[in-house]
Amino acid sequence: MRKPLVVALCALALAGAGATPAVAAAPSPTGADTTTGTAPATSLTDVVNDTVGAVADTLSGLTAPKSAAVDFAGTVSLSNCSGSVVRMPDSAASDPALVLTNGHCLESGFPSPGQVLTDRASSRTFGLLNASGAKVATLRADRLVYATMTDTDAAIYRLNTTYAQIKSSYAIDPLTLSSSRPAAGTAISVVSGYWKRIYSCSVDGFVHRLKEGDWTWKDSVRYTSACDTIGGTSGSPVVDDATGEVVAVNNTGNEDGARCTVNNPCEVDENGGVTVRQGINYAQQTYPFTACFTTGNRLDLSASGCTVPKP
Repeated sequence: MRKPLVVALCALALAGAGATPAVAAAPSPTGADTTTGTAPATSLTDVVNDTVGAVADTLSGLTAPKSAAVDFAGTVSLSNCSGSVVRMPDSAASDPALVLTNGHCLESGFPSPGQVLTDRASSRTFGLLNASGAKVATLRADRLVYATMTDTDAAIYRLNTTYAQIKSSYAIDPLTLSSSRPAAGTAISVVSGYWKRIYSCSVDGFVHRLKEGDWTWKDSVRYTSACDTIGGTSGSPVVDDATGEVVAVNNTGNEDGARCTVNNPCEVDENGGVTVRQGINYAQQTYPFTACFTTGNRLDLSASGCTVPKP
């Protein structure tokens, strides 16, 4: 799972080292983020996050966006991951805005297999980026709407501001979740707000079951090798280059060639056959969520067509 080792980043910042992100951020197999978002702006956590962000800003010049059609507008940086401000196809400008990231990026730690969290209080903060990747605002959640690492790896937060307010204040629109399943061969961009880096590749195919440690995900997206995502890219929106819509959320990759272990997911086919693809990375499809939100961006797990895991 693509989470960064924050201690290594702090050491890099203090040393003023000029290493690339791949060296600076080794993914961490354990130790979920413990930031609750309730601390004041001058807290040690905020100082650390600002320092990490400054390092990422410095390094971003080495990894500029590869696609003119996709930029950073609407993406967010978390204390330990990436994410994006998203809307459903039928969301209204007056609706409270939503932020999408991974379930394994929760401030409370990894959800257990089979666990689904809904409607939890949250005051987590997110750094909103503009098209060039500059942070223009700090957004704050008031609820964790949904999170799980079962069948998929996703978390959706509700902000205490609307899409219209974000647009008025910062001239930034949300990204739209596609209501359609992506197709193999689709050109995509994985947009990391944490690293301010865009990875461009294609959908290589789909995985019946993707198993990593105790967790199993269904119908996962497998990238072609050009999307060599690293720690900190967890939760990045996967954008269809042709439509600009989000089709998946980036979450993991096989680092060492190990079989079905943490940070080394394996593919399991319909017959139980296992394939290990070292260096290949994956995402979880997001179209199922579009059937689960109703008027006012309210989650309705009983809605017709809503197939995401339920508590």
